[in-house]
Amino acid sequence: MLSEVGSNVLKFYDYFLKRTDPRVRDYPLMQSPVEMTVILLGYVFLVLHVGPRFMANRKPFHLNTAMIFYNFFMVAYNAYIVYEFLMAGWGTTYTWRCDLCDPSSSPQALRMVRAAWLFYFSKYVELLDTMFFVLRKKHSQVTFLHIFHHSVMPWTWWWGITLTPVGGMGSFHALVNACVHVIMYSYYGLAAAGPRFQKYLWWKKYMTAIQLIQFVLVSVHISQYYFMEKCDYQVPIFIHLIWIYGMFFFVLFSNFWIQAYIRGKRLPVSNEDKPKQNGTTTLTEAVVVPNGKHLENGTVHYTNGFAHNGKVKEV
Repeated sequence: MLSEVGSNVLKFYDYFLKRTDPRVRDYPLMQSPVEMTVILLGYVFLVLHVGPRFMANRKPFHLNTAMIFYNFFMVAYNAYIVYEFLMAGWGTTYTWRCDLCDPSSSPQALRMVRAAWLFYFSKYVELLDTMFFVLRKKHSQVTFLHIFHHSVMPWTWWWGITLTPVGGMGSFHALVNACVHVIMYSYYGLAAAGPRFQKYLWWKKYMTAIQLIQFVLVSVHISQYYFMEKCDYQVPIFIHLIWIYGMFFFVLFSNFWIQAYIRGKRLPVSNEDKPKQNGTTTLTEAVVVPNGKHLENGTVHYTNGFAHNGKVKEV
């Protein structure tokens, strides 16, 4: 009985591999879903269990230099992805309506394949976002929304670009997501660069709104499929999945918007990773000012006592 089940599983696996798009088989991490699944399961286990235990009795790492390099690298990487998507169809031949996948080996079709793989690979690079949170002990940032988004995106995109001809209206959400990441990582990079750049971060409050606009654009664009008289998109199941994905994340980010900006609530934080104004990180050393006071990111500490009713009592 078990041998028969195993045989059927292997037959299905072989049938599945034969159905994969031959144009992406030679790209890294595209030969089998096993490597991709192992990496993502390892990511979840690492950031939820191994990382927090490793950091339990350690001070947060100060990774400003690494974060600046990483964030501005991601700005350049996502800007290149946007350019490639535009040149591969979205800025040249696509109608932005019922755009079908091109299964050929034409230069433009192969360029779309490469752009799609670059976007897919960027989802693995983005896993470092969570690693920075863990090493800096920003545990309040490692939320369900964060983990779910970072682990599901590469997993679903692997199936998307292996089982369907790459491109068409099903790749619009990748173009929009890459545009949003150019903005998002620009903000992160400037925030990590230090207090002197805070004056350039006045648009922090619009970050969640930009995310919401992203999901609205994706959902509206993909919804066209349901109102067209005829659209012979080759794999319609991915149209449905993209619509569900867009609406699901719109609901999650809307809930965050309501809790954070309408009800004035924030995610629970501990003293060690309390968010600083405009996303700046804690200074490594206190800044000394007259009268024995120390300023640490705007917080006043008294060196020789504590304040009570406007007076300083000696310890």
